[in-house]
Amino acid sequence: VSAEKIGLFFLVSNAITFFLILVYPGIIARFKNYRVSQVVLGCNFIALLAMYFANSPFTLFTAFILLMSSLNLIWINMDIFIENFTAVDSAGRTRTTYFTFMNLGWVAAPIISSYFIKDSNYRPVYLLAAALLIPFYIIFIRQGRDLKDKIKYEKDHIKEIVRKIFKTKNIRGIFSLAILLHLFYSLAVVYVPLHLHENIGLSWGQLGIAFSFMLLPFIIFELPAGIIADKYLGEKEIMTLGFTILIISLILFFSVKSTSIVVWGLILFFSRIGAALVEAMRDSYFFKIITAKEVGLINFFRTAQPLGYLIGTGLGTIILIFYPIQFVFLILALLMTTSFYFLWIIKDTK
Repeated sequence: VSAEKIGLFFLVSNAITFFLILVYPGIIARFKNYRVSQVVLGCNFIALLAMYFANSPFTLFTAFILLMSSLNLIWINMDIFIENFTAVDSAGRTRTTYFTFMNLGWVAAPIISSYFIKDSNYRPVYLLAAALLIPFYIIFIRQGRDLKDKIKYEKDHIKEIVRKIFKTKNIRGIFSLAILLHLFYSLAVVYVPLHLHENIGLSWGQLGIAFSFMLLPFIIFELPAGIIADKYLGEKEIMTLGFTILIISLILFFSVKSTSIVVWGLILFFSRIGAALVEAMRDSYFFKIITAKEVGLINFFRTAQPLGYLIGTGLGTIILIFYPIQFVFLILALLMTTSFYFLWIIKDTK
């Protein structure tokens, strides 16, 4: 599959995911979170098997969309489960503990996958992922008594949810900050590797090591940040630090010309410290100001990811028409400065 088709896959899957998330609150309110989760996990399993057995572009395209959509939807189900068991004063620690274990999986996945990828054949990875999903599904079913819904979900129409977001400064602010974070991810994930390989001259082998090192801040910093937010500072100050680090990192991506893998490894690590702090505090803050029954708000909050990626895809394409690839980082740094306005309008939890 060509790079252009991969870009199309992501564009279409994010657009479909966005619209699925919009109708997801009604589905959860009607059929309950536990039952819907079972179906979505099943869809994810089917998508992984389809990716393994796909023998045509159409099958691969359909399976990819189902895979990406089900992944995004299951995180919403997980959000609701966790919110049901989380006290407001411990939301930071609970959310960041959840993120830490999840990020351990993200760090381990490339290492494990490398043992199964032979001659650019990625199919065994999808089969492995499907196999690993089976014990998780069994545990999920066995814990059904504890996970079954015990609250009545609000059935707000999408217009009411949007109105509530725009009327409430705190929700509007944190939603905007979430979009900015995913805008950073959407452009950094695509254009940083291309810039470092094509313009700086680093090999893909060097970049693989650097990118693994880059992910460590998500394991190291998120849980301590959650504890600090709960006990001492609140989320606002930590998010301010995180966005400041992101802006500085983007300027470094634009300006540094070094060909040293050590230098770039440190810059990448530094950038993900900022991303980890923002990611952790984004969820900690949001889930402190809402409740599990507000399923519409939780769903809409998660549209920040596909929205950020859709905006990033379009923005990156437009920038590259007029400027070299490194200008993506400079323009993104300028856009990231708007985060300080949204941080200013939200009320801290401490």
